[in-house]
Amino acid sequence: MSIIKKLSVVWLSSCMALSAWSQEVAIVIHGGAGTILQASMTPEREAEYVAALQAAVQMGYGLLKSGAKGEEAVVAAIQVMETSPLFNAGIGAVYNFEGQHELDASIMHGGTLNAGAVAGVKTIRSPIAAALAVMEQSPHVLLSGKGAEEFAESIGMEPVKNTLFNTERRYKALLKAKERILNANITYGGQQGNERFGTVGAVVLDQYGNLVAGTSTGGMTAKRYGRIGDSPIIGAGTYADNASCAVSATGHGEYFIRYHVAADICSRMKYRNDSLADAANAVVNDVLVKAEGDGGIIAVDAKGNIVAVFNTSGMYRAQIDTQGNMKVGIYEEWITE
Repeated sequence: MSIIKKLSVVWLSSCMALSAWSQEVAIVIHGGAGTILQASMTPEREAEYVAALQAAVQMGYGLLKSGAKGEEAVVAAIQVMETSPLFNAGIGAVYNFEGQHELDASIMHGGTLNAGAVAGVKTIRSPIAAALAVMEQSPHVLLSGKGAEEFAESIGMEPVKNTLFNTERRYKALLKAKERILNANITYGGQQGNERFGTVGAVVLDQYGNLVAGTSTGGMTAKRYGRIGDSPIIGAGTYADNASCAVSATGHGEYFIRYHVAADICSRMKYRNDSLADAANAVVNDVLVKAEGDGGIIAVDAKGNIVAVFNTSGMYRAQIDTQGNMKVGIYEEWITE
């Protein structure tokens, strides 16, 4: 039985075991924003993305309906994408300039405002699981590099070889980017288009009324000098507060850090009483556009309202709302509802 079928069985069985909790649940996930054009997507590849997004959102939703805590659902949904070569996270992550993978992830709980993150790790199979461990089993928020890897080993996470994350598609992308960068005699930067971003994330409202957000990524193709983007930065790529919303971002990380995108959306709701849709649209389609920052966000609020907003041509995404309705999108319009 394929992993997609197995995950679907888990989801269906979980949905049948309705819990006694009255709180409605909701989940929305993303697999990255960018220049995603239907004209350049084969029907077979599109079907692969749809199936993977469905599997991830169904996994998280099934856990939420069975009574799991929000952080468990976020981690499980993201791990489906971390194990898929389709996405820039875990297996399938992009290569840095030296031909290795440096992975980042973060998670935040909106009820406690506790958070955990790892950055620049090379030997951790599931960065989002390591981020959760930092949140739950350490006094810190962000651990990086070898220290984060040592922490993961200390709590029983088996290290893996960096080559586990290799894929031919990402390696070809590295060679293409490096050739252009070296020919231009650029010492740093120089990435173009989708080389600049690629992320996965999940945000949920669980049965206990808590909002949780998580994000995981391989970062930027051909990145150098230990570059870290927004994904492991609380307030930039990830933020959650029960008083407002939970947000996971995907885009050109430098801009999302400078404009503290995830936290700004939540703050606009909390202090200006903006709706989730208004706050998200203002930040993504006004603030970021004026700054020439590309990308998008997913978010859910305490009432279970969901948004998926992006200023690029597409964003891999899927959601299941409080009524149990699922839809999947890649381009501007949702493709399955």
